[in-house]
Amino acid sequence: MRNWEGIWRRVLSAALTILIGVASAGAAPPMDKNFYLPDAAASKIVSVTKEGNPEAEVIVLTEAVAIKETGPKETVAKFGEVYAFSPTFIAIRREVPTMLTFWNLQPDDEHDFMLAAPDSTVLMHLKLMPLTKTSYIFTFHRDGIFNFYCAVHQPEMNGQILVLPPTSAK
Repeated sequence: MRNWEGIWRRVLSAALTILIGVASAGAAPPMDKNFYLPDAAASKIVSVTKEGNPEAEVIVLTEAVAIKETGPKETVAKFGEVYAFSPTFIAIRREVPTMLTFWNLQPDDEHDFMLAAPDSTVLMHLKLMPLTKTSYIFTFHRDGIFNFYCAVHQPEMNGQILVLPPTSAK
């Protein structure tokens, strides 16, 4: 039970951070008012762009684990619809531009992607429209564990990015 309390506290904290971020999002790139890329302060932790030359790419899928149309009726009745990101764990090197390509495979369900810093500060929030591929190049400037999640489908749709130090040149 305690673990759920911690998750919901983080979700509520993230929601509050979003509301504050939206209220002060003058420096954020123009998107939907509820969705944004890292602002100037967050860009010191992670830079996110649409253009560039990535050194690596990771495909992140949205998956329907149990949905009303095809899922086991008992599972859907007890837990509701269940979705997941795949993979749920990604390891990236600091300062290595890495393209994350999000594939929303559901024809009728929107998802979103929220990235939180190790201190749980929300750094960005993207909308993932049905049946779309959306790509961004991420360059992390700090090591650590960065949680990501779909705020719409909590507590099950989440994952982590482990940012490792750069490899030493030999």
